Amino acid sequence: MPVEITWWGHATCALLDSNTRVLTDPLFAGRLAHLRRRRGAVPPAEARRGDVALVSHLHADHLHLPSLAALAPGTRLLVPRGAPRAVPGLRRLRQLQITEVAPGDAVRVGDLVVRAVPARHDGRRLPVGPHRSPALGYVVEGEARTYFAGDTGLFDGMAEQVGPVDVALLPVGGWGPYLGEGHLDAGRAARALARLAPRVAVPVHYGTYWPIGMDAVRPHEFHAPGDEFVRLAAAAAPQVAVHKLGHGESVRLEVAR
Repeated sequence: MPVEITWWGHATCALLDSNTRVLTDPLFAGRLAHLRRRRGAVPPAEARRGDVALVSHLHADHLHLPSLAALAPGTRLLVPRGAPRAVPGLRRLRQLQITEVAPGDAVRVGDLVVRAVPARHDGRRLPVGPHRSPALGYVVEGEARTYFAGDTGLFDGMAEQVGPVDVALLPVGGWGPYLGEGHLDAGRAARALARLAPRVAVPVHYGTYWPIGMDAVRPHEFHAPGDEFVRLAAAAAPQVAVHKLGHGESVRLEVAR
């Protein structure tokens, strides 16, 4: 059975594996605080359908309460341990089945097993709040083993802690002219790809949101990361097939282990 991946923009993907639909960091907004969606239409209503949604960390462009509230009642939601304490609005989403996880935890959803793995990223809900939760990646194990990195920098033992994977959804950019600590740009993502050695990679987390009024500030950081990752990945990990998707585009993969 093929595995299908759709990229809806930023870190939001839909993964269909073993007849189970997984959403990553759902964000269905045309505007978020000072950010405006500059490329790709706001995902349609059918994009909000999932059996389980994965939240990688507490930053508002990854844990977006209005988008989570738009998920169908009964949707399973995996969040970093401590997230409901740090983000009280989560506790009002009583229509969702919320499960808190930390690195090393595994949750069965249908015929899938979802493993939480470490990420190197700030786990706070900024700009306010003292509470921290671990930033996470996830490995979805079904017909394929698909790694969703969330937001992360490179870290020692990355390949060992993530484990062998067939598909990697890797962030290659951001939403502003400069990337802070704990992020992958196209070059670091290519180095991560060489460490992880999946069969397939899809670049995400670029070319969607940009600060209002800053269209002319380092615009290459908005437009270029996807193509740059394709180029650098070909040199760093030539055995990996890279699929650069447009917003709303899908790829179907026949992954034979």
